[in-house]
Amino acid sequence: MFDFPPPPRSVRDPEDRLDLPVSEDFAGLLTTFMRRIRASASGVATEIGMSREAVNNWRHGLSLPNRKHRHKLVDCARYLRLSEQETDRLLKSAGFEPEYPVGGQAPDQPYADYVARLFERLQRLAPYPILMLLSQAHWGQPPFRESLLAAARQIYGEAVLHVRPPYSVDADARGYFAAIGAQCGFADVDSDFAFEAALERRLAAGERVFCLVSRFEQGEAHLREALAGILRGLSEMYSGRLHLLLCGGEALAELKYQSGDLSLLNIASVENWPDPGPAELRALAARQLPAAQVDAALLSRLERDCGGHPALIDEALRWHAVPSTWDQPDLSECLAGSARLWEGFVPLLAEADARARISAWLGQASVGRAQPYLIDRLLRRLFWANLVTARPGSDGLQLEWRCEAVRRAGRQVVAAWSDAGA
Repeated sequence: MFDFPPPPRSVRDPEDRLDLPVSEDFAGLLTTFMRRIRASASGVATEIGMSREAVNNWRHGLSLPNRKHRHKLVDCARYLRLSEQETDRLLKSAGFEPEYPVGGQAPDQPYADYVARLFERLQRLAPYPILMLLSQAHWGQPPFRESLLAAARQIYGEAVLHVRPPYSVDADARGYFAAIGAQCGFADVDSDFAFEAALERRLAAGERVFCLVSRFEQGEAHLREALAGILRGLSEMYSGRLHLLLCGGEALAELKYQSGDLSLLNIASVENWPDPGPAELRALAARQLPAAQVDAALLSRLERDCGGHPALIDEALRWHAVPSTWDQPDLSECLAGSARLWEGFVPLLAEADARARISAWLGQASVGRAQPYLIDRLLRRLFWANLVTARPGSDGLQLEWRCEAVRRAGRQVVAAWSDAGA
């Protein structure tokens, strides 16, 4: 709560609404939010279609927005890149009803808090609200897609688009953009130009549009570049109105760090999907088990034996349905036989040199220093296969094996190669 002195009341204005109850000082709150992004009164006035004098009167506590100008204040909040919560604080301080009266997700949904923070960060990015959400194997692309879209609709209303670039390498530009246009609800899109024009019409009309792009790295390179160029151009032309969340894994990260021609990705901020904490483990367990079984002992064992690996968490919960198996002293030995872990290791061990290096690493808790982009290709593949993860160490972030089950699985695969005489 801000502790500002009461604003002066010596000047009245046709917009004055001092009879309405407020919980925070509107003038002080508005001034704080404007200063945060160094917004001027003239800049705000131009953006929301008011006079500079009116905005200055708001800032100096001489008046409050008129009843019929609530939408102007919502536009102001968007221009100032306020989060949902901040928008509602500003509206409430002026005596208006909140814009987002319902929270983004129920508290028992996995990653509800993280998704809320993700969108708060996206809305504050300037001048380009573009965020890359990277996730390792077995999380899905993107993780908890419906939760992300539900949270987006709470913020952006109907202005939510979900783009899923076609995978087919045979798709030409016409088919590629026709598919994307249909996903966005655009009629008669048969080219990159038609898609750009349809999206621009929405932005030019004053809408703030959110676009979730799943598996941005799919499809032919020249088509990705065309899509990237369109989104980059519209982001620059309509600053702050096009909010982008690009989701993917290893291939998307490579587009960010290795492809300088995709300049859209060079200006995007990066977010990595986090490992589940106690709250997320509890919510994930509650999806499969009766509430009475989701206790501290269960959560502790999930954390220890699964190491944050989503596929192992799922398998461990299914093992829990068979008490005689779950009660074995070494659940990690059961999890080491997971097909998901073998799928991760087998492609990496085909070459003798890789087998030798991975065999040596399997004897170590840490396999190297974590970096924004791993130059060592084998370490990079281990990371994106979700076999190793970055954790704090005495010398900074280190790459460590997910859990003991992963190391056991690796040793078993290496032994199988040896038994086969490879």
